[in-house]
Amino acid sequence: MNRGFTLIEVLVALVIVAVGMSALMGALTSSAKSVTYMQDKTFAEWVALNQIANVRTTLTAPGQIPPTGNTNGDVDFANRKWHWRQEVVASQVPGIVRIDVKVRPKEVGGNDDDNANWYTTVSGIVGNAMAVPGTGKITFYNNNPAAALSNQSNTNNTGTQLGAPANNTGQKGGSNTTGNPVRQ
Repeated sequence: MNRGFTLIEVLVALVIVAVGMSALMGALTSSAKSVTYMQDKTFAEWVALNQIANVRTTLTAPGQIPPTGNTNGDVDFANRKWHWRQEVVASQVPGIVRIDVKVRPKEVGGNDDDNANWYTTVSGIVGNAMAVPGTGKITFYNNNPAAALSNQSNTNNTGTQLGAPANNTGQKGGSNTTGNPVRQ
């Protein structure tokens, strides 16, 4: 008696192998697309962070804040063209603005007002609010930080640093008569 496989058994085995291989290829393709998307998303975040840093470093005068509004641009990064859209909006705190930068690959295209095609949005802040060291008092100034600093005084010692002696004896501990936080 012949103990070989019949044609039907061979065909069923081939169908099972083909279905298994197609599922494996689908999983590998999906994984490769996810890795590529995450790489592009990381590059887009770097482009956005670079744009925020560029805005901060191009402010020429101390205390200067960028004007509110929208700007667009393109940049080459990681052998690819990227399109960014920057929106500068006033915050609820006077003298501080929020910078939102959206980035997508240039070839993706789309309308700048459409939120569907952007790979990432990164936000940063910049402003001219300044606290005098040791006071905790915030002063807002317009292009003259020296004036803001000279108008503040620390007469009631409200800016005691954590860990500083509270009883002026050079030792930690003791009574805290100034009402300042002291680490003991």
